[in-house]
Amino acid sequence: MLKPDAQLQLDSFLRTVGGTSASLLMLDYDGTLAPFRTERDQAFPYPGVAPLLQEIIRTGRTRVVIVSGRDASDTIPLLGIHPNPEVWGLHGRQRLMPDGTSEMPSLDERILTALSDADRWLGYQQVRHTAEAKAASVAVHWRGLDESEAEELRGRVLLGWKPIAQQSGLDLLEFDGGVEICARETDKGDAVRTLLSEVGPNSPAAYLGDDNTDENAFRAIQGRGLSVLVRPRWRQTAAQLWLKPPEELLRFLTRWLEACQRRGAFGGETAAAVNG
Repeated sequence: MLKPDAQLQLDSFLRTVGGTSASLLMLDYDGTLAPFRTERDQAFPYPGVAPLLQEIIRTGRTRVVIVSGRDASDTIPLLGIHPNPEVWGLHGRQRLMPDGTSEMPSLDERILTALSDADRWLGYQQVRHTAEAKAASVAVHWRGLDESEAEELRGRVLLGWKPIAQQSGLDLLEFDGGVEICARETDKGDAVRTLLSEVGPNSPAAYLGDDNTDENAFRAIQGRGLSVLVRPRWRQTAAQLWLKPPEELLRFLTRWLEACQRRGAFGGETAAAVNG
């Protein structure tokens, strides 16, 4: 349960959502909307999440955006909602619009060579089976391993990846259950700043995430909207509020939907769709 002061803050924010025709809801995927799964293609949302997001989109009063470390095209089938939300994949580097159009800056030869070197290192260490190759990064996952096995794998990966990152200017991102070597140009905070620049300055906005990779997004929305940590156990964070999934997450989304469905300043008229 939220502390009384946090509950008051949330109540006030949702009243603002209910009093406007355009709001922005940004959400991480793995660990936030869906529980972590060793089989990443089976990481479906918590029961009840997808229908709530679908109804929020259909009110036409909230722009729903997924901001994930996954490839954007991997997220849509897992969510299974229509109309599709906008998705920013690869920690903000890739943008997939609801109509299917996508944007992603090209990688220069130096970055491509470094990513190839990172992949070869995994092959040399015989741990390529733990890897996920993406358009602008390579991630290694150790979720499901015991603590000693995970630490051994982490050490073997970073032994080769640290010098590659230092020499090429790539970033090493440690997340809950793995590590990723990726192009440095963007992060989730950049995605949030871009999205905030595209909505009106008075439009209520929120970002929900669980991982260390979401901290840049929490900082980016400071002073402009609501930041919410979503995870079973609290950790040190820049987020303003903490919700435990799935019950408190479902309650938050339910209240957001109810705020969108309220009549008030709009006299019950249908607002223009903001998700395309």
